[in-house]
Amino acid sequence: FLILGDNIFGSSSPDAAESMFKAFGPAMESGLPWAAILGNHDQESTLNREELMTLISLMDYSVSQINPSADSLTDSATGRMISKIDGFGNYNLRVYGAPGSMLANNSVLNLFFLDSGDRVVYQGIRTYGWIKDSQLQWLRHVSRELQGQETDATYPIKTPALAFFHIPIPEIRQLFYKEIIGQFQEGVACSRVNSAVLQTFVSMGDVKAVFIGHDHTNDFCGKLDEIWFCYGGGIGYHGYGKAGWPRRARIIQAELQKGKKSWTNVQRIMTWKRLDDEKMSKIDEQVLWDRLLSR
Repeated sequence: FLILGDNIFGSSSPDAAESMFKAFGPAMESGLPWAAILGNHDQESTLNREELMTLISLMDYSVSQINPSADSLTDSATGRMISKIDGFGNYNLRVYGAPGSMLANNSVLNLFFLDSGDRVVYQGIRTYGWIKDSQLQWLRHVSRELQGQETDATYPIKTPALAFFHIPIPEIRQLFYKEIIGQFQEGVACSRVNSAVLQTFVSMGDVKAVFIGHDHTNDFCGKLDEIWFCYGGGIGYHGYGKAGWPRRARIIQAELQKGKKSWTNVQRIMTWKRLDDEKMSKIDEQVLWDRLLSR
């Protein structure tokens, strides 16, 4: 389970901790690892963003982190520390290969989580938050470190990565004029600041798809510079939605490649949505990345 913010609607939650436990209750009850980040409404109650991420990181089966460890902020080549990172909920997770396989101790898929903030005043104008340079610096560093550890002549393609944050980047607006899969039902509520997130992903070369929240009634996927950007669509009932439009969850499936003796790398990444209707309908299935098409 990956929960991408606006986990609670803070202004109508008199006890943030109690609301958080209720929001993440199904994930904890599943007994499966889960991760979360913050949206722009979570901190509007009784806990600030640092306190919220601390609480989330301590919940049962949560693999969420408050921020990167000191090790991941240290450049292995120079030994220098990266500057203090902005926000709370910036971290990466490594998905390892199948148990007993030749890649059991190697990451076959990397997950990057970023805090896109809430609301700020920029140049005298109130706007939404954005991903800061310190976060992008850390992201580039972690990507380089991971790719350096996972270099394998047998599998020359970079280990694929997925990125997750709440507030969309300004370029998402361009998708209104492009081919998309899903529904574009409300304006893209992004920051006035373009902090070069897209350019960073392109330069890294490993991020194949990005997943965002914030605009609850958008559920589409569209491509920008060969990277898919996908909305979750909004599954919770505490935030706003649209009458007659079922709440939905986005499913992400990573399929392993079958080698001669064991499972190997991720071969394909797919996504679709499940609706909260009588049939739990499956819609908009698509391939986000295929190793065979990336050679």
